[in-house]
Amino acid sequence: MKCALVTGGSRGIGTIICVKMAEMGYYVLINYKGNKAEAEITLSKLKERGGNGQLLRFDVSAKDQVHEVLGAWIEKNQDKWIEVLVNNAGIKEDGLMIWMKDEQWDKVIKTNLDGFFYVTRQVLNSMLAKRFGRIINIVSLSGIKGLPGQTNYSAAKAGVIGATKALAQEVGRKGITVNAVAPGFIKTDMTRDLDEKELQALIPVKRFGLPEEVAYAVGFLASPEASYITAHVLSINGGLYS
Repeated sequence: MKCALVTGGSRGIGTIICVKMAEMGYYVLINYKGNKAEAEITLSKLKERGGNGQLLRFDVSAKDQVHEVLGAWIEKNQDKWIEVLVNNAGIKEDGLMIWMKDEQWDKVIKTNLDGFFYVTRQVLNSMLAKRFGRIINIVSLSGIKGLPGQTNYSAAKAGVIGATKALAQEVGRKGITVNAVAPGFIKTDMTRDLDEKELQALIPVKRFGLPEEVAYAVGFLASPEASYITAHVLSINGGLYS
């Protein structure tokens, strides 16, 4: 059985990506850190659309948890393999660098950058053995342009972009593509406190994006038809920045 693992799949963009993967016929592994109720809602949405999956609870930034939970799942489920990995889990702890606390820096780097490393390394062996795989990393406009108040977040997402390009060169000959999707302002709980009306004026298409628009791009990059696209960063920001 072919599976898609979506980290941070219990809310926001992650939930919609899980739904998209289910619609594409994948058995979806919904990773979440703490909010089981939200993760169960995501799973119910998949089933409503005829899909199926299961919940995997682990903190992507905790190396031991990734090994003990995800590694154990891979070992136990020899009849299933993770064909698509969407590294979506991420957090923000915004603040000007001059006042940024060590914990704000460490937490954001660990979740966004270390999490990418621990999870991707864990699933890579089976992709290499099958000589096929799709790795899609959800980064950010912040990692391309840099945004004030997000030195930590910008550094973490820029790091994932660099890793995306490097890993793509390591595994391309094995039929594995590695790409990144960089959303701008998307209507989720992470942007709820922003002044949408003011920010819309800066965006050429004059609106925030929808999670479904990000998920559609992820679905395309996960498809067999995208086999010649790798090491690419696809911006989804309404023309705000390129």
